[in-house]
Amino acid sequence: MMKSLIRNTLGVIAICFIGFGSAQASEEGATPHYPIEHPKHVHWSFAGPFGHWDLAQLQRGFKIYHEVCSACHAMKLVAYRNLQELGFSEAQVKAYIAENEIEVDAEPNEDGEVEKRAAKPSDLFVPPFENDEAAKANNNGALPPDFSLLAKARAPERGFPNFVFDVFTMYAENGPDYIYSLLTGYQEAPAGVKVEDGTHYNPYFIAGPALAMAAPLSDGQVTYDDGSPETLDQYSKDISAFMMWAAEPKLVERKSLGFKVMIFLLVFAGLMYFTKKKIWSDVKH
Repeated sequence: MMKSLIRNTLGVIAICFIGFGSAQASEEGATPHYPIEHPKHVHWSFAGPFGHWDLAQLQRGFKIYHEVCSACHAMKLVAYRNLQELGFSEAQVKAYIAENEIEVDAEPNEDGEVEKRAAKPSDLFVPPFENDEAAKANNNGALPPDFSLLAKARAPERGFPNFVFDVFTMYAENGPDYIYSLLTGYQEAPAGVKVEDGTHYNPYFIAGPALAMAAPLSDGQVTYDDGSPETLDQYSKDISAFMMWAAEPKLVERKSLGFKVMIFLLVFAGLMYFTKKKIWSDVKH
């Protein structure tokens, strides 16, 4: 039996090596795999089982969204009142709405006409364009993705064996890692790589070698009030963290509850074990 087990194991290993060799042999001329470069790993305050939001970073990220990203990208699933979770007061949220003269569609009147009214904190973020067609027309035919869930939707697969280790490290930051890498990854296309007109080479892009969006951020573009570095690297980290919050605002609470549940299950398992020993201790086996 042992010999049979060893023989079967060696057979499986041989098949794996043959498959790997075949893949290597057919790599030339095969369909490219994107992203070309694996996303960079960034240390996030919300990573791991004890992660937490850095409210100062989220406020800086919101500032970048307001001053730069909101010109093209909508955030249709986030309400203005949700900004209070970033440390803003209700008065600050109302002031933000008033200062930017944000308006939304009111209820139709008796004649069926829809007029505008001043937005309330309970309203969702107003998109920059009336509809998708208008968004495409203003962006050379490309539809800017909505920011609401982008940090969860743009999460490149890590592959084997990384996804195995991710179970134990609780790694779930591949979305923010990807966004950060994309924003800092714009560069000249290497020799031999064809880039279509109107697109920009970025080896971290998940859908090809280049994308329609030009590099949106650069050093000194946004002024920070807290003295943080006004660099592309810092901007990219801040907006990535903000987008992660927008996609999963209850992330920290979920992790906290999950940790408590795991502790409870461990204690419960221990109590059940000793209870079983106590009940069956006088029974002969």
